[in-house]
Amino acid sequence: MSLGQTLFASRLPWPADWPAIFGRAAPLLIEVGFGSGQFLLELAEQRPEANILGLEISLPSLRKVERKLARASFRHVRLLQATAQTVLWALCLPGSANGLAINFPDPWPKAAHHHRRLISDRFLHLAATRLPAGSHLDIATDHDDYAAWIAERLERTPYFDSRLATPFTTQEEARLGTKYEAKALAGGRLCRYFLWRRNETAAPNVFPIPQELPMPHAVVTLPLTLDQIQDGFATGSLLPRRWTAGHTSVRLNDLYRAVTHDALLFDAYVNEEPLDQRLLLVITQRRPGEFLLHLHEVGFPRPTAGVHFAIHCLAAWLTELHPEARLVHHNLLIEVPGT
Repeated sequence: MSLGQTLFASRLPWPADWPAIFGRAAPLLIEVGFGSGQFLLELAEQRPEANILGLEISLPSLRKVERKLARASFRHVRLLQATAQTVLWALCLPGSANGLAINFPDPWPKAAHHHRRLISDRFLHLAATRLPAGSHLDIATDHDDYAAWIAERLERTPYFDSRLATPFTTQEEARLGTKYEAKALAGGRLCRYFLWRRNETAAPNVFPIPQELPMPHAVVTLPLTLDQIQDGFATGSLLPRRWTAGHTSVRLNDLYRAVTHDALLFDAYVNEEPLDQRLLLVITQRRPGEFLLHLHEVGFPRPTAGVHFAIHCLAAWLTELHPEARLVHHNLLIEVPGT
């Protein structure tokens, strides 16, 4: 990676070859949600012997910090647009990360949104599989309820111990600050700093590196036209908008008609662990009565089990639309009704 370039989780191999990406083998320190980049750049200044990886979702934040890194000429820092769960689960082998800093994660204050909070029993288990014993886990928050939530989950995990006599501290003289933190303190909000360490307790690795499957496709024959399928989506009478199986769900948001060839493009969300993808599912009419279901390549989608499930759902639905419908071919690596 050249200086000033952001990496994207969808384009990296699973798992990532961190020594190749950084151009050297060194301890890997990760900051989750670097925002303005203040903490990240100070960490890079203090730890030149380490490989520093900053995670962020916001493209404006990524671009701003890219420019800051270019001015600082740091060669041991990389930026990655991805969630912490995706990076730890899909890109990091067990024991391959050597430190994790999570600064002021979104508290999701509404009770209905608590399941979206990053810090959870499951996330701590995941982190424990990727951090070797002795690695530091540092978390900061200025949200009272989230602080209590974090403390409860850290105190009951068997894989981490506090480096303090208490679950957290409100004063840390050696701490590297963040721009958000300065605003919180100026506004009179109390910040809690959780300074924990990975202990020697073995964490079962129930988070295998995801398997990347072949690009999925299926062929269905049925005596309908694309217009009839499109009308069914518009009225909501024919097409279900959401399917769920276990921890995987597929949601169709909208439908578009291609103008250069006979095809329908479905704007879809595929939510699965550890990667959520927004992509295009396509129904292409190859000849009257024959339809190819496949994945559009826009956005560099990863052909995961969830994406295979999405094509499976479209195929199963099409075969139910008409008594003469048949699934005549597919390469889906899951069971499809009617095969």
